[in-house]
This record gives sequence, C-alpha cells and structure tokens, in this order.
Amino acid sequence: MKQGAALGAAEISAGTSFRRSRREQRFRRLKRDKWLYILLSPGLLYFLLFKYVPMWGVLLAFKDYQPFLGFWKSSWVGLEHFRTFFQNPDFFMLLRNTLVLSLYNLVFFFPAPIILALLLNEIRLSFYKRTIQTLIYVPHFISMVIVASISYVFLTTQGGAVNEFLFTFTGRKIDFLANPDWFRPMIILQTIWKECGWGTIIFLAALAGVDVEQYEAAVVDGASRWRQTWHITLPAIRSTIVILLILRMGTILDNGFEQIYLMMNALNREVAEVFDTYVYALGITQGAFSYSTAVGLFKSVIGVVLVLGTNWLAKKSGESGLY
Repeated sequence: MKQGAALGAAEISAGTSFRRSRREQRFRRLKRDKWLYILLSPGLLYFLLFKYVPMWGVLLAFKDYQPFLGFWKSSWVGLEHFRTFFQNPDFFMLLRNTLVLSLYNLVFFFPAPIILALLLNEIRLSFYKRTIQTLIYVPHFISMVIVASISYVFLTTQGGAVNEFLFTFTGRKIDFLANPDWFRPMIILQTIWKECGWGTIIFLAALAGVDVEQYEAAVVDGASRWRQTWHITLPAIRSTIVILLILRMGTILDNGFEQIYLMMNALNREVAEVFDTYVYALGITQGAFSYSTAVGLFKSVIGVVLVLGTNWLAKKSGESGLY
C-alpha cells in the first residue's frame, strides 16, 4: 500500500513538474518573441473590434428591433424575419439576379487576372513590363463613382462616344444604360477594367517562384511556349488559383453595393436589384433593421457553406485547400 501511494505521489509530482515546465517554456517563447507579438497586436485588435465584436449584432435578425426600446428591450421574434423574407415575392428575383451576376464574375472576371498574369510573365524587357503593370494597376485606385461617370459619358445616347460611333456606322443608337439586356455585360466589363490588373499581383508573385530550370529543360525537350505554360506554369500556380477560388465562393452572394447602386435605374431594376441594394433599401431608407439583418445573415451563412463545401471538394481532388 505504501509503495502504491509512493508511486501515485511520484506520478502526480512528475505531472506537476511537466506542466510547470510547459508553462515555463511558453513564457520563455513569449518573452523571446515579444516584439513579434507586439507587431501582431494591431492586426489582432482590428479583427477583434471590427470583425468579431460586431457579430453580436446578428441577434437583431431574431428580434423586432425598435430604436426607442433599444437592443435588449426589443421583443424576440425568432425566425419570423427569415420566413417573411423567403415568402417575399421578390426573393427569387433577388436570388436570380445575384447568382447570375456572380456566375458572370466567376466565368469572365476570375480567369482574367490569371490570363493577364501569364501574358505579363512572357514579357522579357523589364521596363515594358513595369510600365504595363503600372498602367493596369491605376484603375483599381479610381473611385467607383468615377467609373460610373465615365460609363455614363461613353454610353449615354445624348452625345456618348460609343453611341455616336454606332450612329455613324449603323444609323442607330443603343441605350446601354437603360436596356436590361446590357446591364450585366456592362457591370462585368467595368469590374474587369477596374480590378483585373490589381488581381494579377498575387499570380505574378506565384509565378516568380517557378523554377527556371524547368523551362530550360522543357526547351531542350523541344516544348513550345504553350506547352511550357500548360505543363509547368499553370501547375505551379494551381494551388494559388484553388485558394482564391475558395475565397471567391465565400462572396458568391456579394456583388458590391456601390457599383450596382450607381448603375441601377428604374428601367433596369428588374435585373439589377440584388441582395446588397435590397438590404440598403430596407435597412437604411425604410428603417427595417431587423429584417435587413436577417437578409445579411442569410448571405453570410450561404457564404460559409460554400467556402466549406468548396474547400472539401478541393481537398478531395488532391489540393491543400484553406485548412
């Protein structure tokens, strides 16, 4: 009995010593890397204050929020706002418009920076390459208000450059700004012109890490530039493409409020109204804070599901994924 008690005491003592040793190691690491943690703290505070703390506000989606009663005294209604939203006749119209625009972005805009990065990677003269990069980066820094104004100046039927050109050669004009059939192509072209160049930064960084010796070996084997791109360049940046695609799927229901709102009018509203503008119209202009919060929460949940699903498919196909 005494021997068993002694063994038990020894095990407890050893466990206590091990935990104390682990705590001391952690403290030493913290002390050693304290400046790295201090450098990291502003970013952590940013995400804590502006990303995680505001998540408490999603409870508005389950309340009938009244400003004069306040957050806590407003009555709890559960899933009532979600039922109202799903039964709304505009729900399927909003879902269709949002998904179609997102599909257009995925098909036409997502590959555009990849193709442009591959073309820039083929330029051997660094001066021309830097010049072209600077020129295609500039639109990213232009306000969307300016982009909408430029679009109006070029596309309006009242003296717009594009319509004047069409009238000269065809004798007729096209009302691009009011015709619903032209709204989605116009939005996609704006997005490509504004963001395509900026999107090449990540892909050019990935291309910079490709081993040059692989290209040299391919040249010796007689591979053309297209074969080198297909068998060396694209596989080298495939993981980057997959990760960005996964992140893109998380924003599949986000089309950007500002751009849509600026280009939308009474004549193209049937194809232009999306969840972002709908939330603004109800939450800001009509004061339906709880209802608009429910719509925003619905978008977020769908985004999380799509990210998890896309990441699962990526890992099943042999890619590393996000986690």
